[in-house]
Amino acid sequence: MSVRTRRIYDGPDPDDGVRVLVDRLWPRGVCKEEAHVDEWPKGLTPSTAPRTQELKTPEAAELLDGLRKAVRKGPVTLLTASKEPAHSQARVLLDLLKH
Repeated sequence: MSVRTRRIYDGPDPDDGVRVLVDRLWPRGVCKEEAHVDEWPKGLTPSTAPRTQELKTPEAAELLDGLRKAVRKGPVTLLTASKEPAHSQARVLLDLLKH
């Protein structure tokens, strides 16, 4: 299983595999064509509700299952505009996908 987090501002990498944006809003200053985002599951992105509650919805469970299937097929990179991906919603999803 190969899943990791990266900043979307760093641009695509040949080892990214499936590129999944995990921010609710499209990152400022990033051109959609150049970002090479394969998926943008807004049902897994944070809102004003507590994140732990959001991830318990049927929609979130279905989206997580889809990401788990993608991870089994090959590399997946969770993209975020956060300056610190290790302390973002991308890390929360990374932990969920690894367990």
